[in-house]
Amino acid sequence: MSAAQPPGDGAHQLLVVIDPVARRTDGESVRIAKDVLSAGSHAKICLPEGPEEFARALSRRGVRRPVVVGDDLALRRAVALLHRERDPADKSLALIPVGSADALELAHSLGVPRGAVAAARTALDGAVRRLDLLIDDSDGLVLGALHIPAHPTHPAHQAHQAHLLDRTPDRAPGHATGRGTPPDAATAPTGATAVWDTCRSLVRALVRPTPSKPPDPPRTHRLRVEADGVLLNDLDRPVESVTVTSCGGDDGLAEVVIRPSEADPVTAEAKAVTVSGADFRYRADTQVGGPVRTRTWTVRAGAWGLMLPAEAGASAGG
Repeated sequence: MSAAQPPGDGAHQLLVVIDPVARRTDGESVRIAKDVLSAGSHAKICLPEGPEEFARALSRRGVRRPVVVGDDLALRRAVALLHRERDPADKSLALIPVGSADALELAHSLGVPRGAVAAARTALDGAVRRLDLLIDDSDGLVLGALHIPAHPTHPAHQAHQAHLLDRTPDRAPGHATGRGTPPDAATAPTGATAVWDTCRSLVRALVRPTPSKPPDPPRTHRLRVEADGVLLNDLDRPVESVTVTSCGGDDGLAEVVIRPSEADPVTAEAKAVTVSGADFRYRADTQVGGPVRTRTWTVRAGAWGLMLPAEAGASAGG
């Protein structure tokens, strides 16, 4: 696809959908993006107040290319809406990232420029890069990476940790520590002896090692992982995590990385990955799903397009 097209072409007929969170978070960046886009295209500006209006605006875009102004959640919402249309026509969009740094991790990992001006210029003159989707059996989407973390430490173990930290060696009786029996006033040392005892107590307090917190045991859970029907891990081998990411190639494969608790990582590539186990949760990009007992993710190659800087799109064959 051509990296740049003249105004008036379909690529410069834009529908700019500004997420309400972006308007509240950084109104100045939103204003700058609107100015740049309006100066370089025939842009229709939409200001939805909620998810329903967001979806309605996107569904009525016609020939206009959608430009979303917002964070990772807004990007995921737009891609999900485009995916659900089941339309084989071009499903591509641009993103102007507006939000906090942690709310834009996905956008930046995909190559969206930082800053409203650079992103707006990319929306005008960039190139479309076709990207894969991971789609699960409940029609959930993963644009970037899927993570299956282990369960948190059991509360009983956390209580035991706190109990160990509270146990410190008692000082010798007679020192003002709140423990032991204080010396009888009649036998308390005085003069040089008292000063010496005070110095000795201070030195003991300074050199006494601070009890260290015992290391947490590895957080593991038992999962069965299959890649294209091939068993990679069974329930008898605990794992610390499972990660699935699209390889981004023309073959439409995902990379699966399994990290057992007491073995080297297991890596494979597959078109479909099935994970099963006792009520596990997973993180799809920034969204946490579950608990579920089984879930299958399948790669959909080139399922959507994202406007990226022309050099990046060209190098990716976009």
